Amino acid sequence: MDCALEVVIVPVSDVERAYEFYAGRLGFRVDSDFHPHEGFRAVQVTPPGSACSIVFGKGLGSTAAPGSLQGCHLVVADIVKAADELTSAGIENSGPQHFAEGVLTPGPDPRNADYGSFVFFSDPDGNSWAVQQVVTHAR
Repeated sequence: MDCALEVVIVPVSDVERAYEFYAGRLGFRVDSDFHPHEGFRAVQVTPPGSACSIVFGKGLGSTAAPGSLQGCHLVVADIVKAADELTSAGIENSGPQHFAEGVLTPGPDPRNADYGSFVFFSDPDGNSWAVQQVVTHAR
């Protein structure tokens, strides 16, 4: 069975603040901003180049607490450039890191291996994200 992950719900406490962060600072494309009444709003945004979107809002039926999404990965071809872009957008981040003997260590993977370099950041609610460098995807 083929299947594709296309939407991840991100629990947030303030929809406008999340909109500014994801669309404004991260530059995610706004696909939809549906709010038919005061008690419901669903904002769907998509990272550049991604087939998977995120949705945040209010009245979505999720019981997840704001900030409880942890460790979703965004994949990029250049981890140093990604860290620089996050910093330029005013988003606090870990800078490039890699694992050396099981311990996160500053700097990109010295072998420049796919799946070996990361940058970590959080949204204003504390939902955490990992950016991972992958040039050639495993199949």
